[in-house]
Amino acid sequence: MRPLNFLQPAWRATIVLNAGIGSMAATGKRSVLFVCLGNICRSPMAEAVFAHTVKEHGYADEWTIDSCGTADYHIGKQPDKRGIAYLKSQNIPVNHRCREITQEDFTKFEYIFGMDNSNMQNINRVKPKNSTAKVELFGSYDPKGQLIIEDPYYGGDEGFEEVFEQVTRCSEGFLKKIYGKP
Repeated sequence: MRPLNFLQPAWRATIVLNAGIGSMAATGKRSVLFVCLGNICRSPMAEAVFAHTVKEHGYADEWTIDSCGTADYHIGKQPDKRGIAYLKSQNIPVNHRCREITQEDFTKFEYIFGMDNSNMQNINRVKPKNSTAKVELFGSYDPKGQLIIEDPYYGGDEGFEEVFEQVTRCSEGFLKKIYGKP
């Protein structure tokens, strides 16, 4: 499996298709993939918060949860230390290594959530014709109506707290859509 490389011209990108890997039908689980640019701030926070939220509501065994980025800047690295520190302060574990989105993700995951419009453009640019995933902004589940989850990378610690609060609201909102209650 070769990751997509958004830094190369489109004509040079290698596309690998592998339909049906890990789909809900194959695993009996629901699945969600959170996506941001580098997979070091927003998407790993969303992954950790959503995993914590489903566990707290007793749904953990029903879900496969992951995150990735649309660029290959940080592959194999841990998420941003500021995000890890904030999650740990909230007693939410983080066990993630950054990765880039792959073509297989579009058939492996039932939902693929981008954090902002740029992420959505990148996701949709590489979305294969055989995609079975529902691709949308994670912020569309924010009960406060804050559609875009802003990138905290170039700011201070307070940006990570804001992302945490928003992905927490979105996680609850998404579960309410799925189960009719959080």
